[in-house]
Amino acid sequence: MDGLISPASDAGDVPFGVYVHVPFCRVRCGYCDFNTYTASELRGVRRDDYAGHAVREIEWAATVLERSGVPRRPVSTVFFGGGTPTMLPASDLAMILRAIDDTWGVLPGAEVTTEANPDSVDAASLETLRAGGFNRISYGMQSAVPHVLATLDRTHDPLRVPGVVDLAKQQGLDVSLDLIYSTPGESLADWRTSLDAALACEPDHVSAYSLIVEDGTAMGRMVARGELPAPDDDLAADMYELADQVLGDAGYSWYEVSNWSRGAQHASRHNLSYWKGHDWWGVGPGAHSAVAGTRWWNVKHPAAYANRVLSGESPAAGRETLDDETRYVERVLLAARVRGELATAELRQEARGRVAGLIARGLVVGSAAVRGRIELTLQGRLLADAVVRELLD
Repeated sequence: MDGLISPASDAGDVPFGVYVHVPFCRVRCGYCDFNTYTASELRGVRRDDYAGHAVREIEWAATVLERSGVPRRPVSTVFFGGGTPTMLPASDLAMILRAIDDTWGVLPGAEVTTEANPDSVDAASLETLRAGGFNRISYGMQSAVPHVLATLDRTHDPLRVPGVVDLAKQQGLDVSLDLIYSTPGESLADWRTSLDAALACEPDHVSAYSLIVEDGTAMGRMVARGELPAPDDDLAADMYELADQVLGDAGYSWYEVSNWSRGAQHASRHNLSYWKGHDWWGVGPGAHSAVAGTRWWNVKHPAAYANRVLSGESPAAGRETLDDETRYVERVLLAARVRGELATAELRQEARGRVAGLIARGLVVGSAAVRGRIELTLQGRLLADAVVRELLD
């Protein structure tokens, strides 16, 4: 990527975030198609060396941005995802965060999040994370029902979740819980059990994602062989409606189709930065970046990544520059999912003419449209892809 970024005139005004991909997992979940590796799959690289490799990329990134003429901006959000970032020692995560701060500066009050499994943290590691500058943690709870967790190949004890949520709160961390619904064999009653268990922990934020069975995953092969039933779309819709009702009754408001928070101050600012089209640098194997209209992605395997950064080479495997049409499509596609983010004035004239029909069909909130904003109704969220297609056709 050295020298290949052509900054837009307003590049200095766009918020800048950093994503750090930590690609290690204890076991590979059957539904997951993320770029992750268990110990036996690393081949030629040690997990213990990863933090140093990430720091090398951060240092190299600053040089690339400077040579490209992209204005230096402090970091407004940092997100460690994976994989399971907390498979690394908390001190390693803090070291990477310190390198980000030393390189770009992390804004006071910036949101700094790490994902974690409930069985990958304890009181000491959470204390180290907080002392190192983290202020938010996102636990992969997924379900509170043992047979659902087993189908997902999740290894944690669901009874451990309340304890680690409490430990995080003791450190002053904001807490998010990630849930998955529509797992093969999961009933509506099972899903209600998981929602109730999550709310009993009183998190600041809840994400609820419908399971997508990806080709090439272990679960995908099991569904193809008829060993597991495919997710039922009608049941998935019922589960989403139940989640919105239960979370709403408990004081959580949706701000993105799959995300609810207790007040706007607890919404995930980092994820919002993606949906709003901000800039970010992605650190680590397979990480994606988007800066000043240029997008690129790193080589996937940790060994190949290590070889690149240790030799001073770009870890990028490919790149693309977005044209105006692609930018417009992505803006509508992403912003329409965020409550009130998309202005009707941003739509092309023919799309603006379709808004009245979307209101009449109960897919878009009329009062919001009068104010010049697109806001999906509950039915519109269930049919978000169809709404976006209509706005783009």
